[in-house]
Amino acid sequence: MALKRGLSAAGSHRNRGGGGGSRLPIALVIFFSVLAPLIFFVGRGLYTSASIDDHSQFIDTPAKLARRQLREKRREKRVADLVRQDNEAILKLENSAIERTKSVDTAVLGKYSIWRKENENENSDSTVRLMRDQMIMARVYISIAKMKNKLDLLHELQIRLKESQRALGEQWLILICITGRTILDITIHDAPEKMKAMGQVLSKVREQLYDCKLITGKLRAMLQTADEQVRSLKKQSTFLSQLAAKTVPNGIHCLSMRLTIEYYLLPLEKRRFPRSENFENPDLYHYALFSDNVLAASVVVNSTIMNAKDPSKHVFHLVTDKLNFGAMNMWFLLNPPGKATIHVENVDEFKWLNSSYCPVLRQLESAAMKEYYFKANHPTSLSSGSSNLKYRNPKYLSMLNHLRFYLPQVYPKLDKILFLDDDIVVQKDLTGLWSVNLNGKVNGAVETCGESFHRFDKYLNFSNPHIARNFDPNACGWAYGMNIFDLKEWKKRDITGIYHKWQNMNEDRVLWKLGTLPPGLITFYGLTHPLEKSWHVLGLGYNPSGDRSDIENAAVIHYNGNMKPWLEIAMTKYRSYWTKYIKYDHPYLRSCNLSE
Repeated sequence: MALKRGLSAAGSHRNRGGGGGSRLPIALVIFFSVLAPLIFFVGRGLYTSASIDDHSQFIDTPAKLARRQLREKRREKRVADLVRQDNEAILKLENSAIERTKSVDTAVLGKYSIWRKENENENSDSTVRLMRDQMIMARVYISIAKMKNKLDLLHELQIRLKESQRALGEQWLILICITGRTILDITIHDAPEKMKAMGQVLSKVREQLYDCKLITGKLRAMLQTADEQVRSLKKQSTFLSQLAAKTVPNGIHCLSMRLTIEYYLLPLEKRRFPRSENFENPDLYHYALFSDNVLAASVVVNSTIMNAKDPSKHVFHLVTDKLNFGAMNMWFLLNPPGKATIHVENVDEFKWLNSSYCPVLRQLESAAMKEYYFKANHPTSLSSGSSNLKYRNPKYLSMLNHLRFYLPQVYPKLDKILFLDDDIVVQKDLTGLWSVNLNGKVNGAVETCGESFHRFDKYLNFSNPHIARNFDPNACGWAYGMNIFDLKEWKKRDITGIYHKWQNMNEDRVLWKLGTLPPGLITFYGLTHPLEKSWHVLGLGYNPSGDRSDIENAAVIHYNGNMKPWLEIAMTKYRSYWTKYIKYDHPYLRSCNLSE
């Protein structure tokens, strides 16, 4: 029993000793799992606080960090957009080159491919398209062959390119119409062989040199060059069209010279027109026509008389310059307009119209205006090819163009007068215009503004305070060419004085460019009565898409623009309205080679 108790006591002692020994690891575990992290974070916090105090200038604030991240995101997005746009542009060029032939109307032009060795299409227009496309690709591969030193392919491409150019240039007759369409009148006999040979070479070259990105780059460079050429040609075309509009055709010049010679060979007693008593009769229908073009003036008079109900009540007051005075007289002496009255005057004989009275004459005589028109090296001169060439037409140097502002002075005994330009055709009786109630206004005219076109801001400089204070930029413009003027109201309101005031203010051309419509809009501002649009239809000198029914139903049609009906650049679709009032079998017209 003693032994048992001893053993029991010993085991009990070991258990107590073992329990005391096991508490040490537990304490260590507690220390490292709780106290050590606590000490670490507390120490870390203290260090961080110290670091912030010592190095805050090197650490971004949250706001700065957010802004930096936003900038980086924007930069990444911009780069991605640029890459995407560049890829889209390359893809577009590639697709346009690939799909070029698919855009051809196969029902009309047939099918072709620049890579085909055989061409099954016999349509001439499509043949030209194919040859041109082959030549473009040949030029691309020539540059690539040079780059890669493929001399044999380079030589072969150059030979085929010259053959295609020769075939296209020598054996085709291409007539370019005003509408821009191409008329092909002669068939190329050897074109199929040339196209076949070129197609074979292109197929061969494509197998050896085809590089999509390289070809895209070459085509892009060619496209940019072509675009620059188009801009240059457009500028040149604008200049040439303005130049063509200023020229006098040889036939009309010949007619004027022949008539002038005949006039001054006449005895004085035969130079007078009959019915001179009608010149100042206010009970008749009076027309004012200022022109230096004999043929154009004859069309205005003839068309008016042929459509008048009673020609005997119509009086035409023609004013021209001294150069054409004899010709204008002689034409109407030889070709009297029935029972109508003709009165021809010379603007150079209006002694009251001088530089001391007329601001335009004074300005035209100034050194600045002469420099503007005639000094070759001046940056704003006509010869420099600067913009707004239409405002530099020499017609603005003629007082015939500005005489419209002096109607009461030219015709002091008349109450009303109808002003007509020389590029119009009358298609109906115009006597109804004298019955139009102008409601106290001076000028009766057809308005020309559409949605936002032909309003005052198109003609006047609204950055100038004088213009901005006195006029509404959205006010509707109107047309010269057919205007009924109440000369009594004109005198009462001193219209000519208003014109002089504004013309004096525009001596340096800061209010408007040269011309008569801008000062007309200013002078008759608030004094213009709108007429029905059917009285006067415009645009036959520049608009190829005019409404045919509007033109045919109009009382007056107007060839305003550069494409006058007596010029070669006239639009053929409108020319017949003008030519039907000319007798081309007249001996003077035949002798001067004037024909339809």
